[in-house]
Order: sequence, then structure tokens, then C-alpha cells
Amino acid sequence: MSDLSLNKIFGAVLATGLAVVGLNVASEMVFEPHHPKTPGYKVEVQEEAGGAAAGPQLPPDWGTVLPATDVAKGQAVFAKCQSCHKVDDTNGTGPGLNAIVGRAPASHAGFAYSDPMKAFGAANPRWDYDHLNEFLAAPGKYIPGTKMTFVGLKNVDDRVAVIAYLHTLSSSLPIPAPDPSRAPGAAAPAAGAAPAATAPTETGSTAQAGQPAQAPASGAAAAPTQEKSNPAAAGHK
Repeated sequence: MSDLSLNKIFGAVLATGLAVVGLNVASEMVFEPHHPKTPGYKVEVQEEAGGAAAGPQLPPDWGTVLPATDVAKGQAVFAKCQSCHKVDDTNGTGPGLNAIVGRAPASHAGFAYSDPMKAFGAANPRWDYDHLNEFLAAPGKYIPGTKMTFVGLKNVDDRVAVIAYLHTLSSSLPIPAPDPSRAPGAAAPAAGAAPAATAPTETGSTAQAGQPAQAPASGAAAAPTQEKSNPAAAGHK
């Protein structure tokens, strides 16, 4: 092959390369990309009706929910925990959970607890129902720095079921009585409710049921002497 042929080949390759580069520069000039200042996508979140943020959740009424919970469901949910925890006194990745309900935090023999868990144990004498509920919801958030990397049980019914199951493991913490203030119909009456029925008294004035009669007019006998002069009132004393 002659030198002239080689020069033609090299020239063709060079011209092709220059054409490609030129097209690339020209396309960037025509189609100039516009990059956002903040990468990502805006996701519109529809607010719930009313637009008000949800307030703090009350803990369950343990005296009501624990006796009514299916322990078998709690044992099934606990399957998520069996890779790290045993239900006897044996330690694994996590401490053994026998008698965990009512046990002092960071106190199980033979397990190397994290410093944050030890500090939590120093401030809280036992694993009660409320502490277990909050910890199982988000362990790393409730006790930052804990060795328990489990993301948590977000469903409160699952947490109640697991706690009911753990309570069967030699628990030292009794189930409390139901809270009367949490019973249906125990809410305080609404403001502006109609007053109770009134009943006439001997003096002709009226008083609300269950409330003392109004004070007598100026110059009349004081209230203690009224009982003596009021046989009907004395009979209901």
C-alpha cells in the first residue's frame, strides 16, 4: 500500500472524528440542558381533612387490651424477632427474653448491653408496658445508639399482641385493672350542656339536684340553723 493511500485513510478517519465532535458541540448548543438547583422530584402530599396535625397518641389501656388480645397472634408476630432473641434465658444476638416484662432494662446476665441501653436502665427501673410499647415501635428512635437495629413494629395492635405474648414468659408485672376514664361513655360532658333539673325548696327558691340550696335573703337565719327549722331537709341529711 502506497503512502498516498495511507494518507487518504488517516485523513478520512480524522475528518470523521472532527465531524462527530462538531455535531456533539452543535447539539449541546441547540439542546442546552437545564439542571434544577435542587435535584429530586417534588411529591405533592394531600393533607387530611381539617389540615390539623395529628396529636400525640395515648398509650393503650393495658388493663383492657391485654386480656382481650390473642396471644397466638403475638407469638406469630414475634417470629420477626426470633433471629435475634430467644424466649428462654439464652442470649443470642440479643438478650434472652424470658421474664422480660417487668425486668430491669440492661440487666440480663451475660449480655453486653450498649451504653445507651445501660443509661436507660439506670433511669427506668423496669420494662413496663408503656416502655415496651414505645421501644418496639422504633427501637433506634426511642433509645438512640441501642444495638437493636430492628426497624420496629409500626402497627399498635401488633405491639400489643407481642407484649401479651411476652407477658406469658414468666412475667413479674401484673396486668393492671382497666382505666375507668377510658371506658366508653366516660367522657366529661360537653361545655354548655343543659343544667340538671331543679327542685323547689321550702323557702320557695330552687336549687340544682345534688347542690345546696341558695343562701337565704339578707337578715334571715344562717345556713346551719336552717336545718333545724327545716324538717324536710333534716330528714334527708
